[in-house]
Amino acid sequence: MKNSTWYVCDICSAKFRQWQGKCTVCNNFGTLSPIQQEDAAVSGTNEIQNLTPELLEEISLDQHRIFTTGSNTIDSLLGQGMVPGSTILLGGEPGVGKSTFLLQLLGGISKTGKKGVYISGEETLAQLKQRAGRLNVLGPGVYALHATRMEEILHLFKQGDPPALIVVDSVQTLISDQISGGAGSISQVKYVVSCLLEEVKKADVTLVLVGHVTKEGHIAGPKLVEHMVDTVLYLEGDENNSYRILRVVKNRFGPTSHILVLNMLETGLEIVHDPSTFFLQARNPELSGTALVMALEGQRPFVVEVQALVSKSYLNIPRRTALGFDTNRLHLLLALLEKKLKLGLGEMDIYAKIGGGLKLEEPSLDLGVVAAVLSSYYDKPLKERSIYWGEVDLSGQVRPVAGQDLRYRQARNLKYSPVLCPASSTKKSRDKKNREDIWEVSTVFELQQLLYSSND
Repeated sequence: MKNSTWYVCDICSAKFRQWQGKCTVCNNFGTLSPIQQEDAAVSGTNEIQNLTPELLEEISLDQHRIFTTGSNTIDSLLGQGMVPGSTILLGGEPGVGKSTFLLQLLGGISKTGKKGVYISGEETLAQLKQRAGRLNVLGPGVYALHATRMEEILHLFKQGDPPALIVVDSVQTLISDQISGGAGSISQVKYVVSCLLEEVKKADVTLVLVGHVTKEGHIAGPKLVEHMVDTVLYLEGDENNSYRILRVVKNRFGPTSHILVLNMLETGLEIVHDPSTFFLQARNPELSGTALVMALEGQRPFVVEVQALVSKSYLNIPRRTALGFDTNRLHLLLALLEKKLKLGLGEMDIYAKIGGGLKLEEPSLDLGVVAAVLSSYYDKPLKERSIYWGEVDLSGQVRPVAGQDLRYRQARNLKYSPVLCPASSTKKSRDKKNREDIWEVSTVFELQQLLYSSND
């Protein structure tokens, strides 16, 4: 074996023997980075193993037994718990609470009798101990290591008794002697992650990688890393609010699009087991311009408040602002209301937001946004316990959304009435059609008539 220099494109991963200014595969300039690779000798000294396929039904699962995190809620979020040999990627903005969450995760695993190691490339061991003491997770089974070289970390996998969980914070701080480039470069991140994943599967260890995020909120580094790992989690939150949302974006061992609501306290992150009304604190239902929406994330329904403010504009171009959801969606709904309901919104400043600093992409928000805008336009509050959901299309029709029965059951449990929602074709919903607490809405014009029939 001998070492040779190859040049790999940071964008498309194409490999070249010689450096060139332009990648001929993706046509990008200045994207080639050198890497050192071992070439097999021409004589063919590499041994090729004779691999034989195995029958799937005869493969033993004893060595891949899932172990608990110490929290049934987190186990359910991940699927069933921690899977040996799997890798989890956790992303989030600086200061959102990633290190706090992972230290508490190590503390929960240690209480089950298993060993976990927290590898930090950004904080010293004294800083980690200070935070762990505040979180009350110090004890047997919680280990820490300060390292930035990948070769040092790989020794953990080769020990006689490897830990059950290894946390690396963060992958952008790791560097390998085998690859040129600084820590956090695309070539370094690709090589480090691929080596760690290979050792994880050999040692049956669960690995958690922390990833930095870009200005747009995406995990920094090549998108290939998200495809390589088994689970991708995002920890979201607003620095002005105490809540945090742990969102599952990818999961090979369980459902995706699930969320976990957490509350940041001085003693760490606390799970909000019933977030149904957590985001409605200090709400005054007697004010106009607010509507309640039954949102659905995964299989978890919870109530959010949509707020709207419609006021006369003194600008040449009226303002349109949306916080917590897509601004283009607000523009679409306002144009629809002006055309279908003949409302004079062209000379109005209109602001809309989701209360509590939440960010949602749910299509069911449409009907709540329309109701809140109408409430502010007429300056009359909606019914105190009314709740809304439904998607509004470009023709003004209100269309059904996913999980209608689940939303309705939660609305009944929380005693919200009336429920304004689109008609559904499911049998359960047809059976409830004649209930007085359900107002099925077909169009935005019908919604206007139900809410403000005297204001034609």
